[in-house]
Amino acid sequence: MIPRPVLTHHIEAALARSRVVALLGPRQCGKTTLARQFVPAASANYFDLEDPASLARLDQPMTALQDLQGLIIIDEIQRRPDLFPILRVLCDRTPLPAQFLILGSATPDLLRQSSESLAGRLETVTMGGFSLAEVGIEEQARHWLRGGFPLSFLAGSDEDSAVWRKNFVQTFLERDLPQAGITVPAQTLLRFWTMLAHYHGHVWNGAELARSLGVSEPTVRRYLDTLTGVFMVRQLQPWHANLAKRQIKSPKIYFRDAGILHQLLGIRTQHDLLFHPKMGASWEGYALEEALQATAPDEAYFWGTHNGAEIDLLLFKDGRRTGVECKGVDAPRLTPSMRIALEDLALDHLVVIYPGARAYPLSERVTVLPLAHLAAGGAAMLTPAIG
Repeated sequence: MIPRPVLTHHIEAALARSRVVALLGPRQCGKTTLARQFVPAASANYFDLEDPASLARLDQPMTALQDLQGLIIIDEIQRRPDLFPILRVLCDRTPLPAQFLILGSATPDLLRQSSESLAGRLETVTMGGFSLAEVGIEEQARHWLRGGFPLSFLAGSDEDSAVWRKNFVQTFLERDLPQAGITVPAQTLLRFWTMLAHYHGHVWNGAELARSLGVSEPTVRRYLDTLTGVFMVRQLQPWHANLAKRQIKSPKIYFRDAGILHQLLGIRTQHDLLFHPKMGASWEGYALEEALQATAPDEAYFWGTHNGAEIDLLLFKDGRRTGVECKGVDAPRLTPSMRIALEDLALDHLVVIYPGARAYPLSERVTVLPLAHLAAGGAAMLTPAIG
């Protein structure tokens, strides 16, 4: 098993503060494996709502839960939204005999029920697949190609990984989404998802996608929000600086997992990836996700103007403002767009993340940084000249 110490620490810290902690993320990203480090599956305090035995034990949920002590884990909580009001009653007891760690996908029902029933009592920890820091920087090529879903990354071969991702996409559309109450036909959503792969790294253009699919703009927006809500897609929102320039006001679209992106683009091997026309966009999204995981910023945006100036990431953390550019080239150079972003956004520093092996300065406030260094050093690597 690959250790996930940062996530484990986040869960421990949340449990030290809150009565109920929700660990949310996409299917098959490792939530159950992580939770079983806290409570073993054989324990009476562990409930898996895809297990008939656990469902039978919860036939009378108040009776089943009220006498348990310590940490109680309920996996796949979205299958029983009726449990949320009961959890509210149980976590309001004084003294408090038990805490709850609930696991599930970020379905609309889950978020609605938790926010209504557990307001002020719930802390959320989100997770995805393995990060580069978790699998080791020497695995960068495999991690980029296969993505971070554990069974995809750990597959015996690239072919086995591709087969797993193909089956994951099919099962996700045909079973998981309908179970979550999402009624869009699987084939329709697959067509949209596949088309969206070609917009990875681009500003959202709902009108163009709507015309291609023969549906309305509100409909494709609903499809996008559906995939965003289950952690498949990231909508990176634009930052609007107080400038006398026309700035982009629509979000940028990224696949959160590079392996799923590559599956829908027909990329199966490292050779396919390196010679694919979307290689640059794939690297941008991959490096962007790694930067967000490594730094855990307070806020994150992109910035762009209609004149072509842009920055891939604008990060706010601890009162500092850092720009990030993701370049899948051997030797990034200082560009006019970077100079404009430095001045217009009043950046403390700008970091260019690339797939090479050596860090070097481009100017006083601009540093080129290998992605492997970022994975190894975390947030401190993005602010080499600050403070």
